[in-house]
Amino acid sequence: MSRDELRQPLRKRSLKERLWARRPSAFALTAGSLAALFVVGGIWISRIPHPFAGEPVVVAVIPPPQELQTSSTTSPEDGAKSASDAAEAPEDIIDSNAGIAESSNEPAEKPAYMKEAAIFTAPNRPLKPAPIAAVKEDGAEGPLPRISDRGKKPFDVYSQVTPLAVSTSERPKITIILGGMGLNAKLTAKAIKELPGDITLGFAPYGENLQAQVNKARARGHEILLQVPMEPVGYPGNNPGPNTLLSSVEPEKNIESLRWHMSRFAGYSGITNYMGARLLVSEAALKPVMKEIKKRGLVYLEDATVNLTLSPRIVQDVRVPMQRASMVIDSEATAPAIADMLEKLEKEAIANGFAIGTGSGLEVTIDTVAEWAKSLQEKGILLVPVSATYRGRPS
Repeated sequence: MSRDELRQPLRKRSLKERLWARRPSAFALTAGSLAALFVVGGIWISRIPHPFAGEPVVVAVIPPPQELQTSSTTSPEDGAKSASDAAEAPEDIIDSNAGIAESSNEPAEKPAYMKEAAIFTAPNRPLKPAPIAAVKEDGAEGPLPRISDRGKKPFDVYSQVTPLAVSTSERPKITIILGGMGLNAKLTAKAIKELPGDITLGFAPYGENLQAQVNKARARGHEILLQVPMEPVGYPGNNPGPNTLLSSVEPEKNIESLRWHMSRFAGYSGITNYMGARLLVSEAALKPVMKEIKKRGLVYLEDATVNLTLSPRIVQDVRVPMQRASMVIDSEATAPAIADMLEKLEKEAIANGFAIGTGSGLEVTIDTVAEWAKSLQEKGILLVPVSATYRGRPS
């Protein structure tokens, strides 16, 4: 109690005095400051991207195997016999095949990339369910992709994060895209479950319950591409489906059709063609489509089914990131033929550093690719999602 209160105990205290009397203790102030610091720090940390969070990556140096001669591999009798034979052999007799036999037993020199440390990554690294609000636009038919207010593109938001150890490795890299997903729920579920997450899946816009299937695929780590039907030679007798992009209509009609396809589901990082031999040679029809793809923050992948195409030149003008597959792995849908194409893909990757192959979601393709993927580790070849082909590479 202050001195003034002793003299005038009944005096009414001022507001300032009452607030001062109720001031928090030093302990309470410290505790509150620490709590605020933890809250602000937690929010700040949660907004920082962590490329490798939840993605265990192990890099291990594995020395080459060496043959060791021990008492268990060479018997005393053999050793003694060899020594006596060597002693009895005349010095002036030379075996002309000795050098050949010796050289044939030497292992072939391993490529430089095989001497790198082995890289092990989690086979299924989950991706967030779609749509993600920051890159979603509400369209008349459904959600459309858009570039966020902060400049984030759907390609960035919906892509898998490739570990730095993988992206900087000199090992050959292969990307596989299997399309036709969503049309057959059973085969789509099989592909999602049995294929490693770094296999990219292309979803057609005509299936049922597409968003749920896409999110199941993303939960297993699969990147998603949207397959857009484009006019083939022989249309309409050869018809990819409703709202096919056509070379003979006004650009606005194709943009309307493209947006219908885009609104069927969310979660894809890019567009890939389905057919399109007629549309892809029409600059007047194709250029507005590429501009819309760029506007939406997406990339474009072209499969190897169309030989004559204007896409490479048009994307240079529009500045859309583009990659082109070099082969279709299941044009002949048998296990031996698919295995042969995968072997060719390996050779291309070894020669060029990178190779992209496309295929369909057929049961034989899924089974063959799943089995083939198990052999890549010992071959020193890396399997990467399609987004890895666009990062650090020319469009």
